[in-house]
Parts: sequence; C-alpha cells; structure tokens
Amino acid sequence: MKINTVIFDIDGLLINSEPLWNQAAAEVFASRNVFISEEEYATTTGLRTKEFVAWWLTHFQQDPAIFPEVEKEIVTSVLDKIASNAETLPGVPYIFEFFASRGFKIGLATSSPPELIAIAKKITGIESYVMAATSAEDLPYGKPHPQVYLNCANALQVAPVNCVCFEDSFNGMVAAKAARMKCVVVPHASEQDHVKWGAADAKLTSLQHFTEEHLMRL
Repeated sequence: MKINTVIFDIDGLLINSEPLWNQAAAEVFASRNVFISEEEYATTTGLRTKEFVAWWLTHFQQDPAIFPEVEKEIVTSVLDKIASNAETLPGVPYIFEFFASRGFKIGLATSSPPELIAIAKKITGIESYVMAATSAEDLPYGKPHPQVYLNCANALQVAPVNCVCFEDSFNGMVAAKAARMKCVVVPHASEQDHVKWGAADAKLTSLQHFTEEHLMRL
C-alpha cells in the first residue's frame, strides 16, 4: 500500500516536554510523599496521565479516591510549564516541510489532553501543516491501544495502512503498529540501543535525519 499520510506524536518528539511532565508529576507526588526514580518514570512514558497516576499511586498503596485530584494537579502544572518553557526539538520544521512538499496528509495523535495540542502547535509553528489532531484523553484506552491513531486516520479520511507514524515511546510504537501503520521511532539518546525498538520500521536519532531513502524503504 502506498504511504500518503504521516501522523506524529507530540511529547518528546516535537517538543521537549517529557522532562516537564516528569517535573510536574514529581512535584505533585512529593506533596503526597510519593517518590519515583527517573528510571521508574521512563517505564510509564507514553501512558495517559490518568493511567500513569493510577499505576504509581496504586503501587504506593495510595487511596484511589485521590487519583482524579492528582491527575488534575499534574495536568494543570505541566500545561503551564510547557507553555512557559517547552522548546521545539531538532528537525521539526524540516520534517513537516518534507512531508508537506510531497503532498502528504499530516496529523497528530497524542495521549496528552487536547489543550496540549494547541500549545504544541503554537510553540512549533506547525499550525498550517496539521490537518487533524486526536487525543486519547477521553478514550476508553490510551496508547499502547491503537484507537487514538485509528481516530486520526479516520479524521484524515485515509486507511491505516496508508499511514506512517513518528514516535519516541515504546507504548506509542506499539499503538502505531497495532493500528497497522508503519512506525519510525526517535528514542531518547539514553534508549537508542535498547532491543525494544525492534518492531519499528526505522529508528532515527533525530527527525532531521529522515530522508527520501527512508521513505522509499517504507
């Protein structure tokens, strides 16, 4: 099938927001005497905030009644941090122009709330490129479930098999592959050599390294 559509994740791929999510979660968790390491945090990258909160607060035997409040505090904090401090990651202008110039439909699919989509588009300057954007926030399941990607393909009026996705997280890669889409991963430098990326169709160190040759191989 011919690839004619590209769908991007946002956090950690287009903007350097993952450390800000970590900071927000650490601050809110610390106020409740819950502490997780950087390594532990990395194992839940790509999950929705509600799933992240439920996972760790259950692990630390916290009262489930506080989960919604903690989730809200983290989201409020991180949106403020991202709006004030997030920066565009290398290769973003290049990769969007690369696909736009080839007539690709372009979408975004994220586990983050819709408010972050608007902030990220403004920070990166990609508003004019994006034809559809979907959030998994209110879906029954988030990544690694494929629904957010399937919803984006539907919004773009294309078949999933005509799509290539760009992801930085393992859960995101699994979601894209489960949706029957091609997936290019751009992992954090600390995870570049991990065997878990074996299911990806290509692996890059930066979006700016994607070339016509990579596209032809897909």
